[in-house]
Amino acid sequence: MVKKAILTVGLLVLSNAFMTLAWYGHLKFKEMNWFSNLGLMGIIFISWGIALFEYSLQVPANRIGFSENGGPFNLWQLKVIQEVITLTVFSVFAIVFFKNEPLRINHLIGFVFLVLAVYFIFKK
Repeated sequence: MVKKAILTVGLLVLSNAFMTLAWYGHLKFKEMNWFSNLGLMGIIFISWGIALFEYSLQVPANRIGFSENGGPFNLWQLKVIQEVITLTVFSVFAIVFFKNEPLRINHLIGFVFLVLAVYFIFKK
């Protein structure tokens, strides 16, 4: 059961890395010569291509981790884990690539509440 939990979380982390790149990475494309001339449709198609990798990891993560498939997590737990991972991956991405968007105390307070959400979702 621990192995499935680790595999599920690992796949969710990788999935969210692709998701974050697809959803927000294109905001930095204008700084790259090749991408700077692409129109909106070109950016959408590139983002869809990146998102394909997200789905290719997200779907197996949920299937492996879901309790009705022999995994350790119920549906509610999978969703809360997913959201916490999403915000964690996004935070790292924003700090590394968008240095003009600082991490503030109110963001950290919000993350504390998300950790509390995880606690309450997992509480029996």
